[in-house]
Amino acid sequence: MEASMSVADVVSHIRRLKTSGESLNKKKVKQTNPQLMQNALFYFPSWEHAIQSADSV
Repeated sequence: MEASMSVADVVSHIRRLKTSGESLNKKKVKQTNPQLMQNALFYFPSWEHAIQSADSV
C-alpha cells in the first residue's frame, strides 16, 4: 500500500476536523473519510497515535 497523502497532510486534516468540531471517533472517520484513515494508519501505529501527533505538533 502506498500513501496518497503526506504525514503533514494527515496531521493538518485531523486538526481541521478537530477545530471544526467534527467527530474524531475512529468508526465515524472511517465512514466519512476513509482516505484519511488509511493514510493515518500508514504513518502511525493507530488512529489514537495520529490524533496525539496532531495535538502535539
